[in-house]
Amino acid sequence: MAKSPEYKYPIVAYGYAARDTSGTLSPFTFSRRVTGEKDVRFKVLYCGICHSDIHFVKNDWGITTYPVIPGHEIVGVVTEIGSKVQKFNIGDKVGVGYFVGSCRSCESCVNDLEQYCTKQVRTICSLNSDGTYTCGGYSDHMVSDEHFVLHWPDNLPLHSGAPLLCAGITSYSPLKYYGLNKPGKKVGVVGLGGVGHVAVKMAKAFGIEVTVFSTSPVKKQEAIVGLKADHFINSNDSEQMMAAMGTLDGIIDTVSANHAIEQLLNLLKPQGKLIVVGVPDNSLEVPPLSLVSEGKIVAGSSTGGLKEIQEMLDFAAKHGVTADIEIIPIDYVNTAMDRMLKSDVRYRFVIDVSNSMRDFLRS
Repeated sequence: MAKSPEYKYPIVAYGYAARDTSGTLSPFTFSRRVTGEKDVRFKVLYCGICHSDIHFVKNDWGITTYPVIPGHEIVGVVTEIGSKVQKFNIGDKVGVGYFVGSCRSCESCVNDLEQYCTKQVRTICSLNSDGTYTCGGYSDHMVSDEHFVLHWPDNLPLHSGAPLLCAGITSYSPLKYYGLNKPGKKVGVVGLGGVGHVAVKMAKAFGIEVTVFSTSPVKKQEAIVGLKADHFINSNDSEQMMAAMGTLDGIIDTVSANHAIEQLLNLLKPQGKLIVVGVPDNSLEVPPLSLVSEGKIVAGSSTGGLKEIQEMLDFAAKHGVTADIEIIPIDYVNTAMDRMLKSDVRYRFVIDVSNSMRDFLRS
């Protein structure tokens, strides 16, 4: 029988948890396991708020077990290591992303594609091998097998780098995997939100010509001046969309709202690739003729494997790619999630976990 987060390990932990489908988070005391021989324990310094955190706390996907402690864009500093840990030392800066476990022996794991392992252990609300549920980064500390912990580059800021553990790899991985990372390629980014703005930065770092598509004309200034995109198109403007038909090698579609993709397929060159990274509530309708007549591809992408995430972090550090963030204390998290649902953030919230949890513990 699965054990709840209150299950008494020897190590007391503090965090913020949701207890029901209201998704309201509040202070929560739980416990974490002792540091095993291959484990790394670290103090959480910052944790990004991802839109999927909202889905988890509200049980939108029907997989949540309460209480749930969200957070999978986690950075911190190592405080303890197990006797057989080889990759890390006390004081190292580290990161943990969407998953903290996999079988490590299937075809996906052997090929550095742990994100596709059928026995993947998510950082949030997933079963550990000992029957306990995982608890995410809205907490004072974490413990994980070193295999699933990432080295944090010295010149990558912790706070504005934290969202890269989700938004960063979500955009980096499809650009690379589908061959859209070559200088001179022409790529569209649909939606200028938490993932979209990082996708623009990643694409520009690769030397790609970037066109931003948005239904909000007011975002043109930010896209061109702030993010250095090459072009901006109001996707509600039929003349602008018509002029862009057949011009793009690929598109990264970050939109999670329901939308038609036929007009996006029309923007692609023959054999162009439309990569879906947003998750709308309804199914996407794909007109077969658009694919068959010009050899176009519609594909999906989520996070990446550990090797690729580390590569992405190193790439971001080298090219100065970070997220545009608003730093908040942990007791502001419910307001932050409400604002996210209203698109009232530019572009990601990051919780200052260490400082605000210290204030919580003092109260």
